[in-house]
Amino acid sequence: MTKRDLLPLAFGEGILSLPFSQGKRSGLRGCAERYAYFLHPKAHSTRSSFRRTPESSPNTPCEAPGIKDAVSFGRIFKLDSGVRRNDGKARIGMAAAVKYLALAALCVFTTAAHASKDHPVIGFSIDDLRLERWAHDRDYFVAAATKLGATVYVQSADASEERQVAQLENLIARRVDVLVIVPFNSKVLSNVVAEAEQNGIKVISYDRLILNANVDAYITFDNERVGELQAQGVLDRAPKGNYFLLGGSPTDNNAKIIRQGQMKVLQPAIDNGAIKIVGQQWTPDWDASKALRIVEDALTANANNIQGVVASNDGTAGGAVQALAAQGLAGEVPVSGQDADLAAVKRVIDGTQAMTVYKPIKKIATEAAQLAVQLVRNEQPHYTTTLNNGTKDVDTVLLTPILLTQKNVDVVIQDGFYTHDQVYGHGADKP
Repeated sequence: MTKRDLLPLAFGEGILSLPFSQGKRSGLRGCAERYAYFLHPKAHSTRSSFRRTPESSPNTPCEAPGIKDAVSFGRIFKLDSGVRRNDGKARIGMAAAVKYLALAALCVFTTAAHASKDHPVIGFSIDDLRLERWAHDRDYFVAAATKLGATVYVQSADASEERQVAQLENLIARRVDVLVIVPFNSKVLSNVVAEAEQNGIKVISYDRLILNANVDAYITFDNERVGELQAQGVLDRAPKGNYFLLGGSPTDNNAKIIRQGQMKVLQPAIDNGAIKIVGQQWTPDWDASKALRIVEDALTANANNIQGVVASNDGTAGGAVQALAAQGLAGEVPVSGQDADLAAVKRVIDGTQAMTVYKPIKKIATEAAQLAVQLVRNEQPHYTTTLNNGTKDVDTVLLTPILLTQKNVDVVIQDGFYTHDQVYGHGADKP
C-alpha cells in the first residue's frame, strides 16, 4: 500500500489516513488490514501541505499512540466532498469523516469499552476550552475523577454545535461509561443523548441544562441567583438612571435563567421609575468583541446617557468596560459579571467592574466527577432539587454562587483559585 492508496480523514491535530482503493472508499476490514499515519499536525484542511511526523509511517497500525491522542482530543475539520486531489487523495465531507472517525474509534479503543465500575471511563465534552473558565473546570474535574479511579477523555467543541455533536458521537462509539456535557447549544443534543441512552451510557448535563432530552442528572450553580446578584450589584452602585442589559449567548439556556434573576431584582426599580431599560441584547457565543460592539452602539444610541450595564458574564463585561473606557466612562458606569475570570477580578479591584459572581469551580468540578462515578457504580447521588428540561424533571445538584466585590475579592486567593501574585502582581501588597 502506498501513500496514494490512503484516504485522508481530517481530525485531531492532524490527518488520519485510512485505506482508499480505486477512487472509492474501502471498508474497514479489521485492525490487521488497516493502516494509518499522521500528516503535518497543523494541517487543518486537505489544501495544507503534508508531511509525516517522525513517529508515523504508512504502516503504522491503528493503535498508534498518535492516533489515540487524535481521537481523544481532536477536532474535526470539514473537507470538500467528491473532489480528488492531484496527489491521489480524495476529499471527503463531514458526514463521511464522522463515519470513519466513529469506526476507527471502535477499532482503536476496544479496551475502553465499558470499563469496570472500579475504573469508569468518562467523556467530558466542553463547549469551548478557549475560554478561561472552562480550562479551570477541566483541570479540577480530571484531577477529581482520577482520584476516584476514573479515566477522562476531554474534548472541546470550540463553540461549534456540529463539532460537539460529532465529538459526542465519537465518545459514544468508544463506549465510554458516562458523558459529562457542557452544551454549546442546549437545544440540539436530543438525538445524541438518545444514542447514548441506547448504548447504556449515562449523561450528565454540566453547568448548562440540555433541553428536551432524557439526561440522567444536572449539576450547576443557582443561575437565577447569579442574575439576582448581578442586578443587585449594579443597582447598589447606580440606584437611578438608564440601564442596558447585556445578555449572554442566545443558545445558552443559562443566559435566559440569569436574565430571569436579573429582572426579579430590577423590576421593582423599573416599576417605581427609578431606572429605565434603554436597551437589551443577547451576545452570540458570549463573545467579548461582540459585546464591545453592542455596548458601543448602545452608548451612541443614548448619547452616552447610560448609568448601569448589567452584563451576564465576565467576558461580556470586559467588552462593556472597553466600550465605556473609550468614552471616559469606565469606573463611572457600574458593570456586572460572573465567573471571576482573572481579568475581571483585577477590574473589580481597579473599580472598572462593580462585581463578579464567583462560582467555586473546584466544587462543581469535583462534585460532578463524583456524580459521574456514582452513576456508573449504581450508587445513589445526593440531589438537591429537580429542574424540568422540557422532557423530564431532571435530578439536579444546585450549588450556591458568591458575590465578589472589592470588599471580599480575596476569597479567590483563600480558595486557591488564584495566587496573591496573580491577583495583585508579583511582590505587590493588598491595596
